[in-house]
Amino acid sequence: MAPMASCCAKPVAATETFAMLASSEEFVNSHDTPLPYTYQGAGETIAFKTADGTDGHGFEIKSATPSNKYLFVIHEYWGLNDYIKKEAAQYAQELPGVNVIAVDLYDGKVATTQAEAGQYMAAVKTERATAILKGAEAYAGPKAAFASIGWCFGGGWSLQEALLGGKQTVGCVMYYGMPEKNVARLKSLNTDVLGIFATQDKWINPEVVAQFQKDMAAAGKKLTIKSYDADHAFANPSNPKYKQDDAADAHKLALAYLKTKFANAKVAKKA
Repeated sequence: MAPMASCCAKPVAATETFAMLASSEEFVNSHDTPLPYTYQGAGETIAFKTADGTDGHGFEIKSATPSNKYLFVIHEYWGLNDYIKKEAAQYAQELPGVNVIAVDLYDGKVATTQAEAGQYMAAVKTERATAILKGAEAYAGPKAAFASIGWCFGGGWSLQEALLGGKQTVGCVMYYGMPEKNVARLKSLNTDVLGIFATQDKWINPEVVAQFQKDMAAAGKKLTIKSYDADHAFANPSNPKYKQDDAADAHKLALAYLKTKFANAKVAKKA
């Protein structure tokens, strides 16, 4: 088994640093197998072109009225499962006038065991995940406004999506994900960031969060941090150790943030 990467080491890429945590048996075992759940609501699977020539996929819930506002929902450790579809549906209901796309960074693979989840997360390559997100942006179009939200693995990728979206990015929420450590990259952010973390998290721990605060300050970007006295993945309803009260409070913060960002977004109306 490979040695676990340090969260605070200088990585090749922040996302790969987090993916390397899959080599830690403690990290893998800390994610309890999801409780059974089947999503039966609105939405459809979509495919879109990517620059590397392989289609990307997602789960989209379109706004009832034509809109150029898009929320990218990025799955956590287990992949784009029915829990993530439910989260996407909830945001679609709570953000009228916003299209919601849950983006699949595992290329169709959904984990049902701890071992599978570790394998899938470790196998994600930055180049491929970037191509998928850029493909989703192209699907939304050049006139769209983007915001993103993600948890765990997806929390780090939510921040990467905000960076990839450039001037079209209007908001970013990241739940206990690996922060970007390259200050020069952070300087290119077109938005502030809402970071939701857990003080008992052994991996995205208070030291990592404190460094993120320093790096964002050095980049001249606004970062709002909310930390809960909870453990990693506390907001994941598929987790038997889910902390409902803290998760509900965090969701309220995230929703208020996203409502403000989309309300202030200046985009052309979709014909």
